[in-house]
Amino acid sequence: MTLRSLLSTLADGEFHSGQALGEALGVSRAAIWKQLKKLDELGVRLHSVKGRGYRVAGGLDLLDPQRIEAGLEDGVRARLGPIALALSLPSTNEAALQGSAQGGGGGRLYLAERQTAGKGRRGRTWVSPFARNLYFSLVWDFAGGAAALEGLSLVVGLAVRHGLMDSGVEGIDLKWPNDLLVDGRKLGGILLEMTGDASGQCQVVIGVGINVAMPDEVAAEIDQPWIDVRTAGGVSPGRNLLLAAVLNRLVPSLERFSEQGFASFRAEWEACNAHQGRQVVLQTSRVQIQGRCLGVDDKGALLLETEDGVQACHGGELSLRGLE
Repeated sequence: MTLRSLLSTLADGEFHSGQALGEALGVSRAAIWKQLKKLDELGVRLHSVKGRGYRVAGGLDLLDPQRIEAGLEDGVRARLGPIALALSLPSTNEAALQGSAQGGGGGRLYLAERQTAGKGRRGRTWVSPFARNLYFSLVWDFAGGAAALEGLSLVVGLAVRHGLMDSGVEGIDLKWPNDLLVDGRKLGGILLEMTGDASGQCQVVIGVGINVAMPDEVAAEIDQPWIDVRTAGGVSPGRNLLLAAVLNRLVPSLERFSEQGFASFRAEWEACNAHQGRQVVLQTSRVQIQGRCLGVDDKGALLLETEDGVQACHGGELSLRGLE
């Protein structure tokens, strides 16, 4: 018996006695008890009632590679490698980087039900409770090195936005360079990390986090306004179909980006730019720049109209916010 087998049985949200669980999974009640204790370590809250057994109130929407693959378009499925799914990881990006270092090919997808050290930009922690949101990293091969990757985070944001819209989520804006917002609150984020030759053949780990059904008990850990798919789009199709919808948009976008670069996406990105035409403040490690956001250039750099003229600002350790 594996812990995943026990989770799959409890996923229905119904009560299961220790004896019934042991019989269903072919192990002793003592073995079941040991596994149940491990669920608490994962952050899975068990409801126990004497005489009835154990349940996970509300059930669990567990990730399933077969269900994800069933939701993929044929061309997308053909471009993806094996899906690596873990119950818990420090971070999917870290797992993907390790896989790349060991010779894992592009197209490999890394998923986790929970991250214990999920990463956001600028060293922030990405709050990652068990089986509630989406945390995934996709490894993709690129030629041309770092120079050919300009604007990639914006393209990924567009693709994720389209996938979420296909799943019924409306009103999504994009915040340069890599956040998805609804009503000014963060729905998702993107973290890109490159490995390989900075001037030639390289791989990019595309890390994506999407808030799907954030539990109230972890909300206090989030240090900025946030929203989830459940709140923004009503009923979610489930995390497996939601992820498939995102991948169905992301993979073709990556192929198009490899051939055409960011310029062909520019107008589309500006049409959903959260700060288009607005006064903003851009904070770098050294200075603060205030101006009006004119959009982006053909390489994805942010264009700010300032007192000193139009400045093109490239990604990095930057923070952008609108002025009230």
